[in-house]
Amino acid sequence: MKEVKVKDVIIGGEYIPIQTMIKNPVTDIDLTVSKINRLQKLGCDIIRISVPDQASAVALKEVIRQTSIPIVADIHFDYRLAIQAIEAGVHKVRINPGNIGSADRVKKVIACLKEYQIPVRIGINGGSLPDHLMNKGLSTVEMMLKAAEEEINYFEEADYHNIVLSFKSSHVLETIEVNRKADQKFHYPLHIGITEAGDLLDGTIKNCCGLTPLLLSGIGNTIRVSLTAPEEEEIKVGQRILEAVGKRVPEIEVVSCPTCGRTEVNISDIVQQIKMKIQGKKFNKQLKIAVMGCVVNGPGEAKDCDFGIACGKNKSMLFYQGKKLKMIKNEAILDELLIIMEKFYEKD
Repeated sequence: MKEVKVKDVIIGGEYIPIQTMIKNPVTDIDLTVSKINRLQKLGCDIIRISVPDQASAVALKEVIRQTSIPIVADIHFDYRLAIQAIEAGVHKVRINPGNIGSADRVKKVIACLKEYQIPVRIGINGGSLPDHLMNKGLSTVEMMLKAAEEEINYFEEADYHNIVLSFKSSHVLETIEVNRKADQKFHYPLHIGITEAGDLLDGTIKNCCGLTPLLLSGIGNTIRVSLTAPEEEEIKVGQRILEAVGKRVPEIEVVSCPTCGRTEVNISDIVQQIKMKIQGKKFNKQLKIAVMGCVVNGPGEAKDCDFGIACGKNKSMLFYQGKKLKMIKNEAILDELLIIMEKFYEKD
């Protein structure tokens, strides 16, 4: 499989980049730049931005000037906007064969891509397929694969192979099926995700169900978790999915029991406070913290953790590497954890 370089990020290598898409108009330059900088610190690798009109293409150039992350221009309908975005300095272009237009228009975009030596993502959506493929008795999966094949031919005829493909549907099983078939049929990197997945809860569940079997099968070279939620949530969920399937190793992992009738403290609140306290901190090794609701789920079930607590009504057991360290008052849980974690902080 060919690797595709988007500025300084590789798609198709061992590392799987996480993407999101800016949800406000790019013409609000200050807001867009501040979001991009925040998302980059959170772990985003590539940002996509809609370019629906010429004013957006102009604003895109300024956003690129003020940021360092690779930026992808999302183009629909008007091929001329793709050309303007390329000339503005964008690092990749996404086009949709379902609405970009005739072969002549696509060839003009290809010529510009070749001149500026940047890649393209051919993004196939189950809900926006070319009209000429409709009503031919084909399934949605078959139409998506056919649309990709036709579009790829335009690029390959022009001796252009700097391509990433995506096949997205709002249906989980359809997305899994089309990407498995695309992985066999084509030899370009795949950008995977569930489109129109829903809000934070529904969208997270659909993306987990759709991306996990693909990633565990070695399918998918970059991901975007589409959510009707802030961009930050897309990055957080994407990171957690990659961590859960072993494609990323978290700097620090917090595990916690589900709680039951034995639990006498608010475990959820303690977990959230710990996460807030350690957010942004750097450690000199990978760490695992356990927050357990009672002694039943204490050091025994969390013996592989570096340290943690087994919470009681007034006092809790602090344990380190599976062994009891000391009993502490519940109000001191956060302070005590941070103290024993200090030895693992990276020194400035």
